[in-house]
Amino acid sequence: MIRVPRVAAAVTAALAVALGSPGMAQAAPEPEPGQPSAPLSPAHPGLPEGWRITGSGESGELVWRSPERVPVGDARVEFLSGDRLLGTPEPAADGRTFRLPLAGVRLGKADDLRVVAAGRRLDAAGADAGRERRRLDRSSTPSVPPRADAVNEVDPGVPGPFRTVSGEYSLPSVRLPGYEAKVEMKAEVVAPKGATGRRPLALFLHGRHISCYKGDDVDLVWPCPSGQKPVPSYRGYLHDQKLLASQGYVTVSISANGINAQDWIPDDAGAQARSSLVRLHLARWADWAADPSGAPAIVRKAPRADLGKVMLVGHSRGGEGVNRAAMDSLTPPPADQDGYHGRTRWTIRGTVLIGPTIFGQNPQPDVPSMTILPGCDGDVLDLQGEMYVDGTRGVSRGKALHSAVYMTGANHNYFNSEWTPGQAEAPAEDDFSYGGDEHDPVCSPGTSTRLTAGQQQKAGSTYIAAAARLFLTGDDRVRPLLDGSPVRAASAGNARVATHAVGAARSGAFLPDSSATVGGGRLCAQVDPRPSVSCLPEGLETASPHFAQWRRVTAKEPGRSALAMNWTRSGTTTRLSPARPVSLSGAEELTLRVIVPPNTTGTKLDVALTDTSGKRASLGRVRVDGLPGTSQTSSYWAREVRVPLSAATRARIDLGQVRTLELTPRTASGKAWLMDAYGWRPGTPAADPAKPVRVDVGRLTVEEGDSGTRSYQVPVRVSGSGSGKVRLFVERPGSAYPAARTVTVRPGTSVDVTVAVEGNTRYGGDADHMVAVKAVRGAVVGSHRGGLTVLEDDPVPTATVTPVEGQVTEGQPLVWRITLSETADIPVEGVLRILPVSGGAELSTKDVPADWLNDYFEASPDPERPLSGLQDEPRLWFDLPEGTRTVDVSVPTVADGVREGTESLRLRLETYDWNGEPIEGPETTGTVRDAS
Repeated sequence: MIRVPRVAAAVTAALAVALGSPGMAQAAPEPEPGQPSAPLSPAHPGLPEGWRITGSGESGELVWRSPERVPVGDARVEFLSGDRLLGTPEPAADGRTFRLPLAGVRLGKADDLRVVAAGRRLDAAGADAGRERRRLDRSSTPSVPPRADAVNEVDPGVPGPFRTVSGEYSLPSVRLPGYEAKVEMKAEVVAPKGATGRRPLALFLHGRHISCYKGDDVDLVWPCPSGQKPVPSYRGYLHDQKLLASQGYVTVSISANGINAQDWIPDDAGAQARSSLVRLHLARWADWAADPSGAPAIVRKAPRADLGKVMLVGHSRGGEGVNRAAMDSLTPPPADQDGYHGRTRWTIRGTVLIGPTIFGQNPQPDVPSMTILPGCDGDVLDLQGEMYVDGTRGVSRGKALHSAVYMTGANHNYFNSEWTPGQAEAPAEDDFSYGGDEHDPVCSPGTSTRLTAGQQQKAGSTYIAAAARLFLTGDDRVRPLLDGSPVRAASAGNARVATHAVGAARSGAFLPDSSATVGGGRLCAQVDPRPSVSCLPEGLETASPHFAQWRRVTAKEPGRSALAMNWTRSGTTTRLSPARPVSLSGAEELTLRVIVPPNTTGTKLDVALTDTSGKRASLGRVRVDGLPGTSQTSSYWAREVRVPLSAATRARIDLGQVRTLELTPRTASGKAWLMDAYGWRPGTPAADPAKPVRVDVGRLTVEEGDSGTRSYQVPVRVSGSGSGKVRLFVERPGSAYPAARTVTVRPGTSVDVTVAVEGNTRYGGDADHMVAVKAVRGAVVGSHRGGLTVLEDDPVPTATVTPVEGQVTEGQPLVWRITLSETADIPVEGVLRILPVSGGAELSTKDVPADWLNDYFEASPDPERPLSGLQDEPRLWFDLPEGTRTVDVSVPTVADGVREGTESLRLRLETYDWNGEPIEGPETTGTVRDAS
């Protein structure tokens, strides 16, 4: 049972107390030495550059404004305090301003505030420093990797025999759960002309991009305002569609602008909505395949689609959407979270994921996949799509092939021609420039490794066609292009492509996990901020796609390890012994996925095996070269290398009972990380999807109550069949990291996530308790994040104001004391509004220090004007920290030597309730006399 104290959701006040500012308000009693005491003004000078807090109370907002427009991208922009997520801000139409409502948000110190997208710092305070830390570990000159010598026997990039026909359809818009505006049902179809029989169907889904434009003005809204046109992102894959259609596939690319404009709201960033949209289109195609008479004209011109052979292609957030669609097609989601309620009448044979996001980190394990990782991705910088490979290990039967295709020199946007400058109808740009203006020796245009838009699109089309050929037609001759074999496709041209894979015909598993015994090296944590246990040093957190953090859940994740090797002389052996003997029976080679630092070449490792009887066989030597990398790339990526098992057979070791894997470096010094090793043989077995149990986390909202302790169960729904294991992450009050535990789940049984809420009559604000879940074995996860929200039901304490120094001589400060009727469990915020003085002289901008005026009102003394005229309802902010009842608010004055007579300042007290509504209090005044 998790007990949740009534700590709050401390809004603006928490940050204000932590930061402080001179001369405004001082809490009583005095703070501890070294702790700032004064709250922030509306301008909040204690905040880092670009940050502000606006509004009042819990209706206030934490605002960050970038000095330049932040292009609409697929990586989620997030506000953090250190490693702790504050929330996902709403983007403004200007592309520069991001706003996070402060209700329910616990802030922290100013120095800890960060703006992050896929691990990249966006705010000025950290961006340059982060790049420099990474550069220090990457001082070598970037290498230019050679293309593979061997050309695959089948080139999937060669156009097929069919001419093509194309056109669009537009259907009535649909309402999806949780989305206010309806979402369009619009698509581009390209199909083979004259092809007979039913044809496999490939469906494309674009990612998150601007939705509307007029000239150079762009917007992310839906529907588009009058005078603006929708951005035709769905037309951006015509080069891919035409190649596939010429080879005999029916293709359709669907529009998702309506989701893009609203997906900052849900926890899953729109994954479920995109799944629903995909399946709504597939349902129409199933209807049209059964009876084309009512189909749109372009569909009637196309061959009938074979809904038993469907491949989904998703770009960026579209990648996570089609992954969820594949999952939802095998294991339907609960009806209340889905926009599609029909019967599934299709079979997803594979997915292609292009620079994808994976915020949920729960890939579908039983549907084959190919993930393209763009080496110069300036949007999803951490290349988190690697989790579509790594995250499937051990979850299900392991028969489905999951391939990663690392494409050096490719950026994020150019896979879609409508996101490519010079090709797009709407404004477009090279996303790699997001990373900075400095020249990058790997990714800047014109370097030997950077691909042009045409080269990138040709290479992307070739590998998409390879996936279609393997997944939809079963042509195993293209498998070597995807499974880590050292071959290349001629049609990919100058693109330098490396691949690795898990699943398919691999057997056995040497996995560096906590149950294994290690000698000579060390098990390192892929996601852990502690330098003593992490795989990569501080500053390189986004440098490896394998170590992508589950950012909205935790910065410290158990169950994800690698085997780290660091040697200073040749011959230093590292041994890995899994908890149970590994069977390599039937395998022809041992395949290993090994990371070496970027730009390194010639790392050599001798590989040996020992069986349970102690017999040992040296298999041979492998060479591992690093990828080209710089401070702005994520290039710590595992290369797949293989060594024959023939030596083990000659040595007569028992390949069915292998105890230990040995790796011995034969270079003078170096570093390497082993991700895993498997037995390998050629072939692509049928994936044969399992019927796993499905888990979806919900959210429960309750009121606090006035007394006693009530226990609530966070809704964790279990459906499907069979049983499986998942790892629960449950947020712990007062802890930086959630508690993690592994539980067995079965349909019809409940998952115990109990939260105890203590009722009281003290004001404490709303509280949120996060729960997240990740599949471990025999399970899939749909809605991965939810929890319990506890609503405050007590009013803000009554506040009064009393002059402490209400009549002063110029040069002395005016001081008022704010007193609460009782203490609160969170900081209480309020203002003294400056009102016009009637019937006398009012304190003016020349009667207060110029720096104070600038700090709190961003104003100058000239021209001289009353303080009440500074801005719309000028305010003096104050905050009372948790457990305190009084705070002093001061206004400094200056002795100007000018005879002015007595001047006054008129103020009205306001505090705010937990809904952010103002509570009006009494008025007070202060007077200032001339010094002489």
